[in-house]
Amino acid sequence: MSLSQVANPMQTLFLRGPSVTLRMIVLVILSIVLMTADHRWQHLDTVRNTLSYLLYPVEYMVDLPIRLFYWGHENLSSHRELLKENRRLKEEQLQSQVQMQKLDILEKENERLRQLLSATPTTTEDHLIAEIVSVDVDPYRHFIVLNKGAKDGVYKGQPIIDAHGVMGQVVYVNAMTSTVMLVSDVSHAIPVQIDRTGLRSIAFGTGQTEYLDLRHIPHNADIREGDKLISSGLGERFPRNYPVATVTRVNRDTGETFVDVRAEPLAQLDTSREVLLVWTDNHQPPTAESEQPDEPSDEADPDQDPDDQAIEQASGEAG
Repeated sequence: MSLSQVANPMQTLFLRGPSVTLRMIVLVILSIVLMTADHRWQHLDTVRNTLSYLLYPVEYMVDLPIRLFYWGHENLSSHRELLKENRRLKEEQLQSQVQMQKLDILEKENERLRQLLSATPTTTEDHLIAEIVSVDVDPYRHFIVLNKGAKDGVYKGQPIIDAHGVMGQVVYVNAMTSTVMLVSDVSHAIPVQIDRTGLRSIAFGTGQTEYLDLRHIPHNADIREGDKLISSGLGERFPRNYPVATVTRVNRDTGETFVDVRAEPLAQLDTSREVLLVWTDNHQPPTAESEQPDEPSDEADPDQDPDDQAIEQASGEAG
């Protein structure tokens, strides 16, 4: 290869164009001309709009990660706030429904008291919300377990209600949880009275959540379908005037000694997930200090009549 052939590419490689200063001056003049033309005659609007359409996908993809981050943060925060607000509103609704249960009963009681020209103070019980954590799978035992125990001041025999009526009572307490016997259990009984007439009786569990039995009701008793049963307060275990059940059947068979009466529990025994623990007048509300759990209930005397056992349990004798 000759020397001239080698020199030509080298000359092309190191060929110098216009200087940098000259290029800058030309670009500045061109920019001024373009800005002046755009300002006076708006000739570049079409070009600008076209470029914006072409560059929009690029801008969107560059900004997409930031948008996703803020969108996720906002939605997760809103979801947490909504869950927290929903939980708080459910608790307030439960408390309100429990208080509303007694309004109609208290109105009738006040009317009777006004007729007698006397009145007695109405006590307000303390409540604590608890959640049902498990249900006894034994079909012959209607027991549930709550997430409150001795550390929360729960005691054996404490009544349990939901937003609709009395559910049962605590039969065993340990440090963290407590076991509740529902009113539908065959071993449970609760003193009740008819709201309309004041007739007192005892509602026995039947092993079915659909109905309770009212036993030893005479034929001449003023009881009819639709009557509301409320807790009478006898035995000082269940507080007075809480709804228990509604009479659904009254069978006055002349061949029987007593009337066959069935009542449907008002509490949602199968569906309630949150309940209220009630502190009665003869027990203190929960304090910061934990209480020692009580021992389980002793077994019933096999020689004792089942009805007598249920009545004794319902009366809740002190000591």
